[in-house]
Parts: sequence; C-alpha cells; structure tokens
Amino acid sequence: MQNILRAALIGAMLTAPIAIMVGSEQAAAQSSKKDAKPVNVFSNMKPRLIGPAYPSGRISDFAFHPVKDNIYYVATASGGVFKTVNNGTTWQPIFDKEASYATGVIEMDPNDVNTLWVGTGENNAQRSVANGDGVYKSVDGGKSWENVGLKDSGHISQIWINPADSDHVLVASQGPLWSSGGDRGLYKTTDGGKTWELILEIDEHTGINEFAVDPANTDRIVASSYQRRRHTWTLINGGPSSGIHRTTDGGKSWKKVKSGMPSGDLGRIGIAQAPSQPNLLYAIIEADAKGRGVYASTDFGVTWKKRSSRRSSSPQYYNELFVDPSNPERIYATDTFTSVSHDGGRTWNRLDFKAKHVDDHAAWIDPKDSDHIFIGGDGGVYESFDMGKSWRHMNNLPITQFYRISPDNALPFYNVCGGTQDNNSLCAPSRTSVNHGITNSDWNIILGGDGYKAVSDPTDPNIVYTQYQYGGLARYDRRSQERVYITPQPASGEDAYKWNWNTPIIVSPHKSTRLYYAAEKLFVSDDRGNNWRTISPDLTRQLDRNKLKVMGRVWSEAAIAKNDSTSIFGSIIGLSESPLKEGLLFVGTDDGLIQVSENGGESWRKVSKFKGVPEMSLVEDVIASVHDENVVYAVMDNHKQGDYLPYVLKSTDKGKKWKMISGNLPKRGTVHTIAEDHKDPNLLFAGTEYGLFFTQNGGKNWHQIKSGFPTIAVRDLEIQRRENDLVIATFGRGIYILDDYSPMRSLSADVQKAGMTLFEVKDPWQYIEGDLWGGTPSGSMGDGFWRADNPMYGAVFTYHLADGLKTERKERLASEAKIQKKGEDTPYPSFSTLKAEDREEAPSVLFTIKDAAGNIVRKIKGKSGKGMHKTAWDLRYDAPNATNLRTRALLPWESPPSGPLALPGAYTVTMSTRIKGTLQTVGETQSFTVKSLDLSPGEVGDRQALLAFQNKTADLRRATIGAGRVRNDLLNHIAHLKAALLRTPNATEAHEQRLRTIKSRLDDVGEALNGDRAKGGRNEPVPMSINGRIGSIVFGHWDSQGAVTGVHSGAYDIAAKEFAAVLASLKSIKADYKVLEAELGAAGAPPTPGRMPDWQLK
Repeated sequence: MQNILRAALIGAMLTAPIAIMVGSEQAAAQSSKKDAKPVNVFSNMKPRLIGPAYPSGRISDFAFHPVKDNIYYVATASGGVFKTVNNGTTWQPIFDKEASYATGVIEMDPNDVNTLWVGTGENNAQRSVANGDGVYKSVDGGKSWENVGLKDSGHISQIWINPADSDHVLVASQGPLWSSGGDRGLYKTTDGGKTWELILEIDEHTGINEFAVDPANTDRIVASSYQRRRHTWTLINGGPSSGIHRTTDGGKSWKKVKSGMPSGDLGRIGIAQAPSQPNLLYAIIEADAKGRGVYASTDFGVTWKKRSSRRSSSPQYYNELFVDPSNPERIYATDTFTSVSHDGGRTWNRLDFKAKHVDDHAAWIDPKDSDHIFIGGDGGVYESFDMGKSWRHMNNLPITQFYRISPDNALPFYNVCGGTQDNNSLCAPSRTSVNHGITNSDWNIILGGDGYKAVSDPTDPNIVYTQYQYGGLARYDRRSQERVYITPQPASGEDAYKWNWNTPIIVSPHKSTRLYYAAEKLFVSDDRGNNWRTISPDLTRQLDRNKLKVMGRVWSEAAIAKNDSTSIFGSIIGLSESPLKEGLLFVGTDDGLIQVSENGGESWRKVSKFKGVPEMSLVEDVIASVHDENVVYAVMDNHKQGDYLPYVLKSTDKGKKWKMISGNLPKRGTVHTIAEDHKDPNLLFAGTEYGLFFTQNGGKNWHQIKSGFPTIAVRDLEIQRRENDLVIATFGRGIYILDDYSPMRSLSADVQKAGMTLFEVKDPWQYIEGDLWGGTPSGSMGDGFWRADNPMYGAVFTYHLADGLKTERKERLASEAKIQKKGEDTPYPSFSTLKAEDREEAPSVLFTIKDAAGNIVRKIKGKSGKGMHKTAWDLRYDAPNATNLRTRALLPWESPPSGPLALPGAYTVTMSTRIKGTLQTVGETQSFTVKSLDLSPGEVGDRQALLAFQNKTADLRRATIGAGRVRNDLLNHIAHLKAALLRTPNATEAHEQRLRTIKSRLDDVGEALNGDRAKGGRNEPVPMSINGRIGSIVFGHWDSQGAVTGVHSGAYDIAAKEFAAVLASLKSIKADYKVLEAELGAAGAPPTPGRMPDWQLK
C-alpha cells in the first residue's frame, strides 16, 4: 500500500464552546443582573486535558449490570462517575456537571438497570477528602441526574435499594467530617427520594458508616455508627458513640449491640453480609490493640464473636469487607495490601501485588465466577481472572489527584511537573510533535510516594526539585534519572522540623540556584540544595495541638487514631518571593498567619488578623505580584473547620493591610490557589474546590469556566508566561492547560460590543508531525489506547464576533420572535423578500494569509457564529487536489490532502467578512512569524529550493488532476452520446466508429495517467504511471524539510515530459469530440450533458 500523506493539521476547529458562568445561585444575588447572566464570549477557549491516565486514581465503588457485566459504573473518590459499556475499553464521564465531584458510593436499582443512585462525598476520613452535597438519582443510565436530598450529609457511605420496592431506599450518612451536625445518620425514603426520614440518629458528631438488611425481612437492619472528626491539626477517628446497632421494626427502635463486642471507645466499623447466607455478618472493627479485628455474627447481629485480630493499616482510609456471593467463608479486606480469607475471617493472605498499585478501597466479585474479581484503589481499576494472582490494569482512566504543579521553560515545548496523592511525582510535555498527542508513555515518574510541588530550574529544565510527603526533597536530573536527596537536616540537639504533608518550595526569581523551602522555619540554599541555612525562627503560632478541643473537648493520647495521617501542626504552606524585589518574602502558615520579610529573612513582620476571615484559617497560597512589589495576594482556606466560604485577599502595602477580593465567588467553594496574569494586573485566575474562575477587574466580578471542564477541585494554577498558557492542577481529573489565554486580556466590555476582533497571533512552530503508531490519532492501538490532544497545530487565529453573521432570513425570524413574544400579529413577508432570502449567499468569515512580500499564501474560512472562535492555518499552501462538493469518511490509511510547506518567516493575516456577496476587511491585520522547529537539523535542506520544487510539483499535480477530470467528463459525455446515437435517425456507422476511436484514445490517456489496469488487475508488474511518479514525490517528500532528492527530481522530470505529450493528446481528443458532438446535434441527436441546444424562435 502506498504511503499516504498525512496532513500536519487534522481538524482545524476546536469544538464545544466554553460556557462562562458567573458565580453560583447564591453569588448571583450579589452581582448585578447583567453580571449574573451567562457570558459566552470565550467560546472555544476550553481547557485541554493532558492527563495522565496510567496512574489513574482512587476508586470508591463499583456498580455492575446484573446480566451484562461488561457494563459497569465506577464511582471515584474525587473525579465523578464513569461508565463503561465494553469492560473498560473506553470510559464516559457521566457526572461532570453536577454540584459535587467526590463520590463515595454508587448503587444500581436491582429492578431497573437504568436507575442509579450516587452518594456524594468520599467515604473515608483522610486529610484531602472532599465532601459532597447529598444523594443523586438518575433514571436514564447516568445521562441526567437529580439531587434528591440530604445536601448537608457531607459523606455518603452506603445506599441500599429494596429489591421488592425500588422506592424503598436506605442511605448511610457519615456526616460532615470537619464539623458537627448536618444530615448525619441512617435515612430512609419510601417514595424514591422525594422525602426522607432519619431512622437512626446518634448525636451531632456521629454518623452511620455501613449497614446490612435482612432480605427476608427488611425491617431487620444492623448498622454501624461512626464517631469521628478531623481538623487541620488532628484526627479523632472514634469515640464512645461508635458501635453496632440493631433494629427489628424498620428503625422505629434500636438497640446497641453489646454481646461479643470489644469494650471501650470504637472507631470505624465496616459491615459486610454474606449474600448466600444473609444471617451471616462480618465486621472489621477499629478499637484498641485488644479489641480490634474481624468479628462474625451468625444470627444477624444479635451476638458477635472475634474471628481474628486482622486490622486495617489505617481504618479511617480503609476498613471495608467484601464477601464472595458464592462462598460465605471467603472475604476480601481492602487495605494497603488487600487480603483474602477463605475460612470466614480466621486466617488471611495477601493478594499478589507485584504488578499492582497498593491502597485498595472497593471490590466486586463476579457472582457467576469467583475467580473473576475487580479491585478499585488509589491506582484505579484492576481486574483479575484468577482470584488476584494476576491483574489487568485499566490505564485509560484519567482521574489522578494533583496537589501542586509547575511548568518549566523547555524549548520548543515546555514540560509540566507535579505531585499527586498516592501516585508519585510526574512530568510530561505540554504537547508533542506526533499526531497522537500526549499519551501515557509521555508521562514519567520522577519521584515516588505522595508528591507535591515539583519545580524546575528556570535555566535548565532537566533539573527538577521534587518531593514526597513530610518534606522529603530530591533534586532530579531528567537526563541521567539520578536523584540526590537534599532535605534540610536539624543540627545536633535541634528539635525535629515540622514538615507539612504538602511542603512549599520555590526557586528564587532572582537567582536560579537559590531555593527556598519551608517547615515551621524557612530555609534557603544558594547552591541548588547542597547546603542550607535557616533564615527565620518558627513563623507559626506555636500551639500545642493536643490542647485544642475537638468535638467539644480535649482528647487523651489514647483516643482512637489520634493525630493519625495528619501533618504536625504549625508549619508553612504558602511561600513566595517578590519577582520585583529580591529578598521580599511572604509565607503563610497552616494556623492562619502571614509573615513578611523585606530583607531576605533577617527580620519578620507578622499578620494574624484578616477582616472577614475566621482566625486560624489555613493560608493555602500566597503570591507576590509581578507588576508591583507592594502587591501580594493570599487565599485562606477554612474548610477544615467546616467553612467552605471563599477567602481571596489582596494587599497593596506589602502585606500590612488586606482587602477581600472574593467578589461574587460561590459561597460553597473554598479557594485553593490564585494566579496573576503577567501582563494585565486585573486579570486573575482562582482555583476553587468546585472549579476554575477568572476576573478581568481585579476581583470585583468572577466568571467560571465550565464548558469542557468538569466540576472538580482546582488545587494549583501556574502560568507559563512565554506561551501565555494557564496550567491547571485538578484533584481528581489530572492536569489541564488553557492554551494561549491572551485574548482574555484584550476582550474588554468595549471589545465585546465592537463588531469583530482578530486578536494577536502567537508565533507558531513548523514541523512534520510524527505518527509513531499509525496515521490516525490512535493509530492501530485500539479504542482503549489513551491519548490527549495536542493544541491546534499551526498559526492559530483567535477572533471574536459580537453578534455573529446572520442571513436576512435569520434576522427576520429573530425580529418576528420579538413581535410574537409581545403577542402582536406577525406580518407575512412579501414574496420578493422570500425570494431574496432563498437566493441569499450565506455570510462567511475569511482569513487571508500573506507572506512578507504581500503574496497571498492561503485563504481559510472560519466559523461565523456569535462569540469567540479559533481556527488554524497548517503552515502549508493549498492542496493541489480537485474541488469536491461531496465528503466521505477517510479510510484508516488516508489523511486529508495538504499542500507544500510554507517557508519560515514573517506573515500577516487579515480577517474579512462576506455578507450578501460583498467582501469587507474587519479588525486589525495581525503579524506573526513561522519558526522552523528543525527536529532533524542534519536533514534540513535549502527551504527556498524545496518550496520551489514542491510548488512546481503542485502545479503538475493540479494539471494531471485537471486532465483526469476532463477525461472523466469526456467519458461521461461519450456514454451519453453513444446512447443518443440509437435515437438519431441520421446518424451513420462512421459516427459510431469515430466515437469508438475517441473512447479508445481516452483509454490510452487514462493508462498513461493512472497505469495499466489490465496488468494491474491481474497482479502483474505495471509500468509506472504519470500520477504514480507524482504521487511518489507528494507522498514521499512533502512531509519532509529535507533537500530535494535525485529520486524525486528524476520522477518529476519523467512525469512532466510524459504529461506534456498526454495533455496535447487530450486537447486533440476533446477537439475531435466537440466536432463529432456538433455533427450529431445537427443530425437531430437528443440532448446530452454539456451540449448547448441549437434552437431559434420561429
């Protein structure tokens, strides 16, 4: 098969316009009526996912189709809900537009596979857990959702649907983790979620973790209560209110079970029921060393007996059991390393983990085949067909949780590095030079463990400073893949440092070898971390966390899981140095302080109170302005006190006084991060717990970017200034990039109202896109091959149309709609008006690209609808193919035709509109420079000579295609004329013979152009045709910047010489045909295509 030319640009237009929403329902009330409306001006400015997918992320629950187990749903801890209909080959996110992104449980109605229930809020108590807003229900397989209540539940851990009555549903709510109260307990609905009854309430600090229902008598329920609280400084994962409770009357009355239960305070209790033996219950109980373990009840929870001391490594994170539907004695305990018991919990063995991620949270055992199991954990979805001896990983589910990220300054494409929850620190390019975009293979691990901020040396992108939890810092060299661990160490006799789980690090903007790193103190290194010195005292409040009240009192050292999986309290979180003044430092602490040094750490000024911000709110981010050394921004986070209000602050006097600029940000939406545009001081971006926002007026009004971007926590924002890209770290859906957001600076209210605007064009790189796995984006890798799109290739033209271009008919209908809305009569248009509308040419947008000499290089059409649009020039001349008004799907080995490569250098682009047939230039002409990437410099030849040869070849290509079209038209005419001969009484045998001769001569032309079909059809060698030789040039050399080869120049010479003779023959044939056609017309032949009738008025 011939090597088909792949065009550099496959698809010039982005799809899915962006919806920019202002605030939330609550926030909208604070804004003007105008500001509260959707703003659709930034269409096609949607963030672009770059992944990754192979690390995947934390899974909370599964819901499988009862018959077709290739169809199932996955609830993720912080990435929404996904559906697969082909056992994980492909995934569809189905929960992206809801108000919450964290899910703890999903349940399928046993009576209707299209009815799904989702409990929001992750069902554990770990430090970065996200809360939810209640229970959602879908009746169409996840296409649409309705919130059916319990909006203040925080964390839903179990849902049960009565197999005999789908309206009868039980929901276990753990309740808010960071505060008391809320919708906490065991809830019941008997009307499908319209109303709810709290049937088991313990107290304001205690919710329900899990429960079991007797299928023979649904009034019999056994439930575990769960008392817990987490704050910035601590975790208490149990208390006297935790336990097991039992009812026999549907929840009207309850008894706390004592028989066989451990004494003292209890923590999280997981309950599992044996499907094949419903009276057999198992419980994994968090307690003291004597009481903790796996218990069993054979009388549906009346009495319990300890089976083993098997404990979870971290019950607040795990403590769940799953019983094999076919074997009541086989139990799986998800944990750091999932274990299985084959004897009812008495003994346990780990599953094989050689090729599997640790940290599991969900399991599904095939009721038809116990060897077939699924495990969901921090590494995503795993499937086994041999009961956990070997695993298949679904490496196409992009739900990685990033804490912090940073772009480097690598050329030609910058890289993004970041740290993740559970899935290491990772780096990947922001784009690639291959048509597949960014794939899993482009992502690489630079450090293990949980990862956090990873920053690159601004002068050497191969050097990355990366870290793992609690201050573990390494300097990584991407060339050698060597790591040097450089965490500052305490001096002899010095107290241990208080490293935060998420430790801040920055490279000084004034010296690339200078690093700042922070625990409770600030450290500086001037030699890339080889040596450190302390430049501050303890900058926190220096509180004793063990004296702070939790759930209304101070707890003893023996409290359940006290302080487990919690950072040592009193550490620095936010850190920034002014890019305008060396040594002007800002730090923010986890106990609510901002400290400022104007002399490189010699002295510090403390700010402890901020108007409108609760005391001790965590200072999650602090950013020194790039425009004014006096300006600094901070975001305060108080969600770990149960307060989800947004706190964005600005100081104009180096942190002495602060002003709130949260504006109309949603009330439910902690702000995690802020970024300031480097050219427009009023353009700011904010990442919140539920999305991405921006302001163009310094924080007075904020707008949300929603289209193409899910409801998700945005934990970090960084701007790659060279490219004007906003890099977005989400906590559950990987990393996104808002490519070249620079039009957002220019699009003021006046510009939005002004008719049409063409924005500045970024200088594009020119290169030949590779195709590592085949010519199509996914190659031949199958539908399960995960990939993320590159940005649009070529020169990208961003433009704004205030009203869009409308036909007269659309304008009339819009006017009539206003009249009809008033209830007035709508006049019927005149037929002259309707005729003009029918004949009107649709309005269009046209871009004209010219070279430095003013020569037109290309013309490209753009979209003409209202709002912002992007289109791209592929940096090539027009393809020399024939016009074709019919389109068809390309075959796998085909690509759209393309023309010769344009030269690197200066170009301009002008935008025009064609309205009612009149072309008019609009907006400003924009200049840009095409830069050659030269990925293989040794192969790059004389580009002027290359272009001259390619243009010469293109001219020949156009001529041969044109000749082929003429030949085809003549063959069509001959066929019609042959049929007409039978209906022409005066036609002679000589006429027929002349027609046969013309047909035969055309066949000779076809053979010369396209080859000998007689031989080719019989698999014999065929002499090379003219088009074959031209194709060898086009397909063999146009995707190269290399010098013209002798092979290709020789092919051109032969093809050109042969075609000259063929073209002369074709012209002669056409002339002969016209003579014959005229003769037959005079002889009375019936009408044939293309023949003008010879008629006169008589």
